[in-house]
Amino acid sequence: MNTHLTYFLILGASIIGPFALSFDKKVMFYKKWKYLFPAMVLPALFYVIWDIYFTSKGVWSFNENYITGLKLVNLPIEEVLFFIIVPYCCIFIYECIRCYFPNLQDNRRSKQILKGIGLLLLVSGIYFNSKYYTSWTFIFTAIFIAVIYIAKSFFKDFHTAYFLIAYAIILIPFLLVNGLLTSIPVVLYNDIENLGLRIYTIPMEDVFYGMLLVMMDISIYEKLRNRS
Repeated sequence: MNTHLTYFLILGASIIGPFALSFDKKVMFYKKWKYLFPAMVLPALFYVIWDIYFTSKGVWSFNENYITGLKLVNLPIEEVLFFIIVPYCCIFIYECIRCYFPNLQDNRRSKQILKGIGLLLLVSGIYFNSKYYTSWTFIFTAIFIAVIYIAKSFFKDFHTAYFLIAYAIILIPFLLVNGLLTSIPVVLYNDIENLGLRIYTIPMEDVFYGMLLVMMDISIYEKLRNRS
């Protein structure tokens, strides 16, 4: 096998199931693509810029043996596709939760949990300000959580309970994919810039790096869907 296709093959394997099930009669996810794809644009752009900067600073790097060599600035094209394919899969899972449990109520407890996560991340991000990956990821996530509740009239369609349940489920495939990327390894992390705490081979920060990406996508997705 051509090892330079490794990252591409991991991404391809990740989307096969969600794409095939997008035509399920109950979820009918394909009918929501008109909201989904526009919702992914700004978060993807934000993350690509973030990735380009962190790659230039040596916070992480990519193993040339497992990528095609096609790049946007210093980013493998596969990494750019990551910010499209992974959100597609994650929002598909979120939409399944919404369709199969339509009566789930948002409540004060779920909002307190998310706010608590945001506060903890903010304090931790400030405390570990010397570590790029830790501080930036924690603080960016905390800021976005705060924005959701400060600008609650704009984000009124963001359903905290659905998000928290969906993300708990999303973590399973998310960690499987990241586990492959970090164990092969396709992506290499500079441990000077993170806490050095790993879930198998995955930096703990990845949990919140993924949370912010999914939260941004879902909040915009819901805004677009409920505006129409």
